[in-house]
Amino acid sequence: MRMRTVELSVGIFMLLGVIAMVLMALRVSGLTHSAQGETYTLKARFENLAGLNERAKVSMSGVTIGRVTRITLDPEWYAAVVEMEISTQKMRTLSRDSSAAILTAGLLGEKYIGLTVGAEDEYLTDGDWIEDTQSGIVLEELIGRFLFNSAGQ
Repeated sequence: MRMRTVELSVGIFMLLGVIAMVLMALRVSGLTHSAQGETYTLKARFENLAGLNERAKVSMSGVTIGRVTRITLDPEWYAAVVEMEISTQKMRTLSRDSSAAILTAGLLGEKYIGLTVGAEDEYLTDGDWIEDTQSGIVLEELIGRFLFNSAGQ
């Protein structure tokens, strides 16, 4: 009887461990739908996304305030249009001269959008465009420039 109790408790412990690993993997990957409450949408144009994809985080000063919801190509400008959902609970006052940049978490980490607040008194509202954008840095292009500059000297 005692052996059966030990086997049962080890089995339960292993099952809880597997469930915890699955939940952690879903949380880290961003596949879970977290209820952010009320949100508003902002749009921005970028020349090069450098690997940014939908569900990437949008952050300000290192704090996640939203997610990328949609990426399309603007046929008029031939640039990528990124739509972002920003939580109104976490951020209510992004000024009209705020800027957006595609950043990398670490050297080869995931891409995300970093917002920087401007100094204007008027604020962005639902559906507005962020005009000041900075495209992502593509590591392959950077290495190529370095190699070609070194070879020419």
